[in-house]
Amino acid sequence: MVEKRVHILDSGSLVIDRSQVLWHIDVGTPVRFPVYSVLVDHPDGLFLFDTGYDLEHVEKVLPFELPEQSAEQTIAAQLESCGFHPEQVNYVINSHFHFDHVGGNKYLTNATTLVSKEELRHAKVPESFERLGYSDLSFDYPGTNYEQVTGDIEIADGLWLLETPGHTAGHYSMMVEMDGRPSMLFAGDAAYTFENLEREIIAGFHLDPTASIDSIRRLKRLAKEHKAEIYPSHEMEPFLKWKKAPECYVG
Repeated sequence: MVEKRVHILDSGSLVIDRSQVLWHIDVGTPVRFPVYSVLVDHPDGLFLFDTGYDLEHVEKVLPFELPEQSAEQTIAAQLESCGFHPEQVNYVINSHFHFDHVGGNKYLTNATTLVSKEELRHAKVPESFERLGYSDLSFDYPGTNYEQVTGDIEIADGLWLLETPGHTAGHYSMMVEMDGRPSMLFAGDAAYTFENLEREIIAGFHLDPTASIDSIRRLKRLAKEHKAEIYPSHEMEPFLKWKKAPECYVG
């Protein structure tokens, strides 16, 4: 297996109600949650899973989510802390196209964007209740190079995209197989928190609740089958314990 370096890039934080973390649970309880990206330095290139949020967009369109993002937490600054520039990223994989996962795409102009056809279609023509989630369309900048993917796919040696729809139509999670340590399974918004996984309660924002439950159960099966550790998308306590850029996991 080829050696990979996995950097977790800190993109700041936002606030939502706990009932959006766990559907219908604890209405009226605000929760501050992290937003992060994952950079995989692979012999086949630089792969970036999600790109955080654009502060200006959130302050204008979703100010009630109380964004906190320093200059050091922008995607460019985080990449540079790892020794890279945005134009060096070869591939961008967005778990989905919601605003807090695509804010840095527009700076990665040399990258190919790997995308589910269904996800791209929903982002362009969303259902009415999805429009706020898909409010930042800057990922679709002039000249964007899309490569459509379907099903589970190994995009490079030991680097897998795994279908986990429900939160959105074409949601993907990513698994990085590691040598000498457990594989790293990045859930994306298929699981905001470990509590989502343990109690099998989906997030409050979703397209298909039945598919969302199926994807939670799939993540748990995959973790068991591959002896992988799951990294949920938006839970502060475990996030604070992970290595963050410029540190990395090597395997």
